[in-house]
Amino acid sequence: MTITHTRALLLLALTAALWSSGGVFIKLVQWDALSIAGVRSAIATIAIGLATPPRARSPRQLTGFEWGAAIACMLTMVMFVAATKLTTAANAILLQYTAPVHVALFGAWFLGERTTRLDWLTIGVVFAGMILFFLDGLSAANMLGNGLAIASGMSFGWLVLFMRRNIQFLGANAPKTASDGVFWGNLLTAVVCLPFAFQSLWGGFMPSFQSWLGIILLGVFQLGISYAIYSRIIPHVTALEAILIPVVEPLLNPIWVALFAGELPGFWAIVGGIVVVGAVTVRSILVMHHERKRIRQTLG
Repeated sequence: MTITHTRALLLLALTAALWSSGGVFIKLVQWDALSIAGVRSAIATIAIGLATPPRARSPRQLTGFEWGAAIACMLTMVMFVAATKLTTAANAILLQYTAPVHVALFGAWFLGERTTRLDWLTIGVVFAGMILFFLDGLSAANMLGNGLAIASGMSFGWLVLFMRRNIQFLGANAPKTASDGVFWGNLLTAVVCLPFAFQSLWGGFMPSFQSWLGIILLGVFQLGISYAIYSRIIPHVTALEAILIPVVEPLLNPIWVALFAGELPGFWAIVGGIVVVGAVTVRSILVMHHERKRIRQTLG
């Protein structure tokens, strides 16, 4: 299937919808953060491997940039789960989405991709909207969780940068997907964190059926299938698009929490959500309009 730029943007929106289920499931699963991260990533490794088999069949076949993506992926997985457990889901998701700042700041130097005025304007509006969205929830409490969420945003930004840089490095030999870093990142997360799950089970703790179901859904859909889609479309979008479109995740995340955990967003959350969706939608429309205009000029 040919992936056009427009289709890639739509698939990014689907990815954001899958990612948005993470907060409510992590909250509902009664297990420690490291155990959740390990079991979730173990399931996701299988799902990603089946959906988009990695180019590298062993760690020795990974490029340096793929190793960078794998480590960044592992750090993102572990720190976000821990942040969601230690602080509010709103704090965790908001602070993780400082990622576009890191892409914008380092993208020009690391990738050579030009950051336009529209990109900077979109980032500014998105962050303003996100601050409004979580105005009531963001506080100085649970500082460790907040710090881990910020760190997960930094590592997520570098995951995108490393994946894009690897495509540039391989050139004509680049695979059609960028799944290697995500596949090996989840495998690395499983190797590091599964011992904590085994230790917990060996100590007599047994998660409920609801918790097991939640972890399976996290591994297969929220992480596995979503990252398989994400890695497949990375070659078809810019780094900023790859990080900006899924920013609608913080809009959907509180909706699932409201429906299944009884946490209702306030007035400023609704206003902030409108700002975020509006900014991302307008940018996507402008980008697609520019692409179509360029194609017409080329054909004409």
